[in-house]
Amino acid sequence: MRSFLIACAMAVAVLAVPVAANEAAPTLNDPVAAKREVELAKQLRCLVCQNETIADSRAGLAQDLREKLREQIAAGKSDAEIIAFMTDRYGDFVLYRPPLKATTALLWTGPFLLLAIGLLIGWRVVRARATAARPEPLSAADRERAERLLRGEGDAR
Repeated sequence: MRSFLIACAMAVAVLAVPVAANEAAPTLNDPVAAKREVELAKQLRCLVCQNETIADSRAGLAQDLREKLREQIAAGKSDAEIIAFMTDRYGDFVLYRPPLKATTALLWTGPFLLLAIGLLIGWRVVRARATAARPEPLSAADRERAERLLRGEGDAR
């Protein structure tokens, strides 16, 4: 009985592989769907690589996401529905260009804030150095003492 179950499981596995491989085939045969898949893949970020789109990434997760794209395209879903599916599943981070909203505001404004803080710190450092380098004018007593030293009158204290 056990060997029969193992044989059945192996038969199902062998038969399921070609079926799974053909599910995504319509986009490969349809140039319009293939182009659409590439355009959508360029809009989605690889969650493993984080700096590449799923179109460019070779990570396993990116391949899975491309497969999901093919399935959704083959199912007749619109681009908006596919993007909504991906963001519902993975959040706005999956979008290569996330929308500007309250949860992503720091992502969009962060570089400008860091630049402003850097410029402010740089301006304060330059100003502090300029103030420190500027000598204070000599008082009358200090000027008189300097003149006596220059004339060679010894210790002018």
